[in-house]
Amino acid sequence: MSEKNMHESEPPAEGVVEEASTADEDTLDAVRRDLEAMETKAKEHWDQFLRTQAELENLRRRAERDLENAHKYALERFAGELLPVKDSLEMGLDAAAGAEAEKIHEGMEMTLRMLTQVMQKFGVQEIEAMGARFDPERHQAMSAQPTAEYPPNTVVAVMQKGYLLNDRLLRPAMVMVSKAPE
Repeated sequence: MSEKNMHESEPPAEGVVEEASTADEDTLDAVRRDLEAMETKAKEHWDQFLRTQAELENLRRRAERDLENAHKYALERFAGELLPVKDSLEMGLDAAAGAEAEKIHEGMEMTLRMLTQVMQKFGVQEIEAMGARFDPERHQAMSAQPTAEYPPNTVVAVMQKGYLLNDRLLRPAMVMVSKAPE
């Protein structure tokens, strides 16, 4: 056994033992306080996590409900604006019994104006096709007409009007397009 090991196996002096014991207790108390502080902080973070998770779940449910209502009632305003047009058509039909053709025509024009105003209010816009250069994004060519009156690929007749909804194609205009005479 070396001299160093012999010193380590000797019992420490009495004062040294008390000092070491007090230092160990102080260290242990400090570790306990740190542990309690960390447990308190961990509990705060866990509670905050649970509250945040609950808020996210509520937000998700609210967003789902709002989306469902948006789908369900998307046409509510549009349908409400169409009701006077339907009322006008019904009154026109009642008045048409025994009425002059001119009065019926006048009533139909008024109803068409109402319908056009409702459509414009909701972003439905008629595609101006007559005389325009053929645009495959907005026109559907039904036939080609040889003519020297118009340059080739010009819309020379509109069979059915086309419409845009907020600048997006709702229905293409069905048109007849010019082509060079043979």
